[in-house]
Amino acid sequence: MLLFIALLISVGVVLAVALFLKSVTGLTSVVDDEDRTYLDPLPKPLRMLWPLVNFVAHHFGNIFGKKRLARTDEQLRLTSLSFLMNARQFLSLSLVSSVLVTLVALALMLALGMFSFWVLIGAVLLGYFYPRIWTRDVRRRHVSAILKHLPIYLDFLTLGVEAGLNINGAIQKAVEKGPEGPLRRELEHVLRDLKSGLNRTDALRRFDERQRVKEVTNLVGAVVQAERMGAGLAKTLRFQSVQRRVERFQRAEKQAMEAPVKLVFPLLMFIFPVTFIVLGFPIAMKFVQEGLL
Repeated sequence: MLLFIALLISVGVVLAVALFLKSVTGLTSVVDDEDRTYLDPLPKPLRMLWPLVNFVAHHFGNIFGKKRLARTDEQLRLTSLSFLMNARQFLSLSLVSSVLVTLVALALMLALGMFSFWVLIGAVLLGYFYPRIWTRDVRRRHVSAILKHLPIYLDFLTLGVEAGLNINGAIQKAVEKGPEGPLRRELEHVLRDLKSGLNRTDALRRFDERQRVKEVTNLVGAVVQAERMGAGLAKTLRFQSVQRRVERFQRAEKQAMEAPVKLVFPLLMFIFPVTFIVLGFPIAMKFVQEGLL
């Protein structure tokens, strides 16, 4: 009798697992294959999660509000990640990351024989907000690269305009000769806008809207104003190049002056205590040997 009951339970478990797998297969089959021909390649950690991200985006993407999607899309545009994923995929990635981090934390707590509700809540929040922390870091590195290469490209633009090219030809030459980086890709985007029929002012303003960097805003405003007023574009670009180079030198000086302040915490917490232990241990041992302690 017990053998028959065990057999029935085993059959029921097998049928339940089979139904579950069939359901998952059916839900997965309706997800359209993503064409990433004209998109940026995915980083290696994301490649393994991407089918799951697309699955969540397809079946649960409607729960995200339009305003939230718009804010997320703007954030991706400012970090130049809009060619990597869309807003639905980013929010789905946050959900997937939250679930995975929670499962890992739960497995570790079970392995250690302990359970903490607050640790679990912290894992949920960490997993959900980690993609946003990642995009913030990408934005910081993007702006840093833009500011680093801007004086170089301004020099190329100035030389091109002084040699008799218009601003379109100067941008083309700067893209051909300039260093690889986000600024080069953005200027290529400007050229594509110009070739598609967009006028020069609108193409430059779209470039400014994609970056939202103060130095780029000043450059675009100066170029548009110089063309509108008929001023010398070469002198304007030369002034912008000198100004950006001075600002880059000032940023380097600021970072150099901030370095000693940033070293105070590691010195107090890690280096000084170890130094005192190394210096004090022989003295303490000598006192112990002489019976003074």
